[in-house]
Amino acid sequence: MTIRVLLADDQALIRAGFKMIIDSEPGFEVVGEAADGREAVDLARTARADVVLMDIRMPRMDGLEATRRIGADDNLAGVRILVLTTFETDDNVVLALQAGASGFLGKGVAPADLLHAIRVVAGGEQLLSPRATRGLVSRFLTSLRPDADGALPALDLLTDREREVLVLVAHGLSNDDIAERLFVSPLTAKTHVNRAMTKLNVRDRAQLVVLAYQSGLVRQGDPLPDPPNR
Repeated sequence: MTIRVLLADDQALIRAGFKMIIDSEPGFEVVGEAADGREAVDLARTARADVVLMDIRMPRMDGLEATRRIGADDNLAGVRILVLTTFETDDNVVLALQAGASGFLGKGVAPADLLHAIRVVAGGEQLLSPRATRGLVSRFLTSLRPDADGALPALDLLTDREREVLVLVAHGLSNDDIAERLFVSPLTAKTHVNRAMTKLNVRDRAQLVVLAYQSGLVRQGDPLPDPPNR
């Protein structure tokens, strides 16, 4: 099945470079190019893209607002957004995750990593690597005010195991990492993640991370919890 990709960047040379990489790989196709956020929203509605590579800084409408509008459109519920950024420590990346993006990439990403990221997101997962996400999210989300009671009421809907899994997701662990740590199968780990997303009414793993930090469930500097005894 071909993965349909929409490119949104105001620099034509960057779009051309990404297009060459993507179109040269079997199973991928660039179905549209947008030079600003407004055009990206319009093309997302007409080009039937699976994944949008979204730059943050663009004229007329920036990538953050475009991401919010795509995420708010029920007809585009299946569209995944990867934010592109020159600086991976830019706090706009966190704002993009809050807006509904499924992850982020640095513009200097290697071709193989770009294709892998598109594949992961198109498959319904989120691009949240342990190394990049732990540092980035903990750095910027701690500037946001946690809920006064230390936890959002919605967290009460989670089972103890789902809260345990949410903490591990917030530390940047993949489903495979979680499965190994909790001595369960990757499918079971994915099921716990999906149930947590459903109960907390978030659309993807990225928003789970945001919620975990906003609620105070995870704070900057918290160590990774010890694995349970078998």
